[in-house]
Amino acid sequence: MSEDKKTNWWKNAVIYQIYPKSFKDSNDDGIGDLNGIIQKLDYLKDLGIDAVWLSPVFKSPQDDNGYDISDYQDIDPIFGTLEDMEHLISEAKKRNIGIIMDLVLNHSSDEHYWFKEAKKSKDNPYHDYYVWRDGKEGELPNDMKACFGGSAWEWVPEIKQYYFHQFSVKQPDLNWENPKVREELYSMINWWMDKGVEGFRLDVIDQIAKEPDKKITNNGPRLHEFIRELSKETFQRKDIVTVGEAGGATINTAKMFSNPDGSELSMVFQFEHIVLDQQEGKEKWDIAPLPFIKLKEVLSRWQKELYKCGWNSLFWDNHDQPRIVSRWGDDKEYRVESAKMLAVLLHGMQGTPYIYQGEELGMTNVQYHIEDYRDIETLNMYKERKDKGYSEESIMESIYKRSRDNARTPMQWNNSANAGFTEGLPWIKVNPNYVKINAAEQINDPDSIFTCYKTMIQLRKKYNVFIDGRFELLLPDDTSFFAYTRETSNEKLYVICNFYGKDAVCNLDDNLEDMELLYGNYKGNKKTDMYKPYEARMYYVKK
Repeated sequence: MSEDKKTNWWKNAVIYQIYPKSFKDSNDDGIGDLNGIIQKLDYLKDLGIDAVWLSPVFKSPQDDNGYDISDYQDIDPIFGTLEDMEHLISEAKKRNIGIIMDLVLNHSSDEHYWFKEAKKSKDNPYHDYYVWRDGKEGELPNDMKACFGGSAWEWVPEIKQYYFHQFSVKQPDLNWENPKVREELYSMINWWMDKGVEGFRLDVIDQIAKEPDKKITNNGPRLHEFIRELSKETFQRKDIVTVGEAGGATINTAKMFSNPDGSELSMVFQFEHIVLDQQEGKEKWDIAPLPFIKLKEVLSRWQKELYKCGWNSLFWDNHDQPRIVSRWGDDKEYRVESAKMLAVLLHGMQGTPYIYQGEELGMTNVQYHIEDYRDIETLNMYKERKDKGYSEESIMESIYKRSRDNARTPMQWNNSANAGFTEGLPWIKVNPNYVKINAAEQINDPDSIFTCYKTMIQLRKKYNVFIDGRFELLLPDDTSFFAYTRETSNEKLYVICNFYGKDAVCNLDDNLEDMELLYGNYKGNKKTDMYKPYEARMYYVKK
């Protein structure tokens, strides 16, 4: 393949994330599946996306929604079969859509064959596939905590050792120091690549080089060595996209992860902008007002500092985040306008945009009774805060705003029963507003949120400035507008967004009178400096 092709297709791409359990159910058991995704490929082709990232569909006990893998080379029966997966890859390819799989390389399920063998004896060939420490029952190797609560060490009486787990007790960490582990993982990845998979999202990849004795989990000393070897042995064989989930990434480490020489990954997910509206030093449930000026500064810094020496992932939503229109827009009076504004703001930036299922429809957060929630993190928090004496009202307010189930309610296809997701009993309740907010209402409506997203994708493919333009933040201290330019030697793009629900005057010195309005989310409001609530405009000029 040419070097140009190798480094460029994902820079022009827009990627769509599917949470398979909630996308489309084909057999009416209430759980979304691979055949359901196949049924909706034409919808995705119409939207215009280039690739689909599937949250994990590997065989799994589902202790952590599939992020606990018991067989990396098989599909969990709740989603279908390996043949269904091969069919999905083939049908997607016919529509020029690549399939991106969600790989968990930091840990496996405790039900994986490797771990079942590993805990039989210290002499077992698989024992060293995991991280073990000698000790006595009740005397932990150290005081490290797991992300899901409790100790990061679990006692195995059969061999009188502790194993290390950064997440659930059913998710033992793999030992990347063991070259045999790495070889097994590389072999598995190449197997999937040979099946036609066109990319991978790498779950918590910055935690593979852990050194638990030194209490190091993120960004261990051998991290980039491991990732370069991983890339060389697998990803660099073919023309694929790779995105690493790296919550602890800084600008400097992101430059290493996404080095244009292709030695590591295509890009990473970093979360600096996503944690801005929580109280500093507190949990995600402790919500603070969004510091708008800080949001502009953070996004601008990532845009400017990765320019020509790295690559950004652009996202508002995913399976772990609340719905963006409810979070930073207005999901009531100005739902349509604010959802479009947020789309314009993000898609004008440099990087690869990710659309999370339903974001293109302006799907919103939900407000259920506690018994209707399914997310283990949410239910644990409810119990913990109840025990600590928090009021029911304050706990539920946090859940309404932050629960991962906000993103996991079934996709809203039409206004029939269960939003057209299933004819069975859905595994989680459908958002009641599906009667008004659904795909059938929007796909043929020129003023819909769906059409806005479709237009953003088309513009990114038409104008090179979206890919290569240098970013410059305008009005950095303005409390209403998020405005910026993207500029190449012969093109310039202006993106001007009123971020709030009040009329506001935009005091830009630049003369926009003679520029082409590529997109505006209000009709007939092209040239004035007065912007309506959540109004967004994109201007273009060829120099």
